[in-house]
Amino acid sequence: MGLGGCIILIAVGAILTFATDWDMQGVNLDLVGIILMIVGLIGVSTFSSIARRRRVVAPPTTTVVEERHHTRDGYSDGYGL
Repeated sequence: MGLGGCIILIAVGAILTFATDWDMQGVNLDLVGIILMIVGLIGVSTFSSIARRRRVVAPPTTTVVEERHHTRDGYSDGYGL
């Protein structure tokens, strides 16, 4: 179940708990709505923790360039003699 399914569970549970006045014999719809909301919240927290673990931050790839400064003074390379 993905994040969308968890949000749908929370929404359906809230609708059953707060927006309906239906009476069914043997079924407490307020309790069913609360259970659906709790299951949805557990799913959202589980999904977010799994998604956080999967996200691996790779260090930026930068090229290291070493520059060597050569000074030519005319004497060290043998041409100045």
